[in-house]
Amino acid sequence: MKTKNRRRNREVFSEPSYWQSYSDMMAALLLIFVLIIAITLAIYRQKTVDLEQSQNSLGIARQELEDAKKDLEEYRAAIEKSNEELANSLAELQQAYANAALTQDELNKAYLEIENARNELASTQQELEDIVGIRTDIIGALQSAFNNSAMSVDAQTGSITFSSDVLFRYNSAALSADSRNTLKEIIPMYLDVLMQDRFREYVAEIIIEGHTDTDGTYESNMELSYSRAYSVAKFCMDSRNGLAEDKIEQLKSILTVNGRSFSQPVYVRDAQGNPTDQVDMEASRRVEIKFRLKEDEMIEKIEEVLRQ
Repeated sequence: MKTKNRRRNREVFSEPSYWQSYSDMMAALLLIFVLIIAITLAIYRQKTVDLEQSQNSLGIARQELEDAKKDLEEYRAAIEKSNEELANSLAELQQAYANAALTQDELNKAYLEIENARNELASTQQELEDIVGIRTDIIGALQSAFNNSAMSVDAQTGSITFSSDVLFRYNSAALSADSRNTLKEIIPMYLDVLMQDRFREYVAEIIIEGHTDTDGTYESNMELSYSRAYSVAKFCMDSRNGLAEDKIEQLKSILTVNGRSFSQPVYVRDAQGNPTDQVDMEASRRVEIKFRLKEDEMIEKIEEVLRQ
């Protein structure tokens, strides 16, 4: 009987053990879990960096939009003031008619004049808002056109600037071969935007200006700056350089070429971005292309509204 029990005990202890395999499996699962967490954290960090970069870009775009909105609000304030003055004038006119006991026919005529005045004001107000926003629209169209270009458009003025060191050799007004390829790409893009049908009537002048550094006399630099600006203008007038013949004819009536010598140098900026007294000689040597709107006509239209 004892012999039989010993045999049973040996059979129990001789059964295979699964504990070691189970612990190995749990260790592997734990390692996989740790790897998943590490990968997730790395992805999260990268997404955070991308989000911060996007937010920075969005902040810059929002600031530019706020500046444009601020300019528009100032013009709208002037228009609203003129609306108030007109409303006061209309109220006084209505009171005068009531006090004078006008006949029904005369009163109807007065109301018709008031309605016509309101319609004219609404039309003029819309026209003024279109004029006020036209500069913003032109600059926006230029920035869109140059979105994939190395050339940048000034967000405030809509001008583009070429370094004279890129376009010309030292003390020369003859365009280099490399610069011709650059101008052939940039000039048609810029002028085509300005001479679109929706912008053409508002553009009074397209200006090509040459600037120099302060090395040399004012007179010699005046001649050099004008000659360089003229070389760029002459390039624009050649239909082989990308501008259509009809656009060239339009350009002839509004193109102005100026030489400014060193009257408008560019100054070196400090760490805070403020200009110093030191002239940036390289940046000062430049050719700018910009435009001027028909501001005189805008002022006249605004004055007409204010006089009503």
